[in-house]
Amino acid sequence: MKNSINASVDFSFKGEDYSYTTVLDLDQLLRQHDALPSLHVILARQHGIDTYSYLYEVMQEADIEFIEPEGYASNYVIEGEFDPGALAANWQTAKAEMLLQPVAEKELDITDLNQHPAIKRALVAAYNLGKGA
Repeated sequence: MKNSINASVDFSFKGEDYSYTTVLDLDQLLRQHDALPSLHVILARQHGIDTYSYLYEVMQEADIEFIEPEGYASNYVIEGEFDPGALAANWQTAKAEMLLQPVAEKELDITDLNQHPAIKRALVAAYNLGKGA
């Protein structure tokens, strides 16, 4: 299943109107960055805008509109507002759980961490401590 959302920004600079849209592949972004990077930066780079330009500074002042979420992205759009922070945090937790399940099987003989919520929380907390989170 594709996990994505369309991001668009509209703004004016020096009498010209600009409208930039991109499809954000959330799986790819989170794998590469472990958190969602600045979405204005992504839009700027994909449309050839120098992030040290006045055009970029004006673009940063404009709100990004998010439409057409697919996959789990739709769980993070509430009343038209996208919450990338919550998505990234939950993605991190899911990633930790996926990495910890084999450890739980090998070391604790637990085939399903979901059946042991206290142990699961402890392992995720230890994982986060190890990451410095």
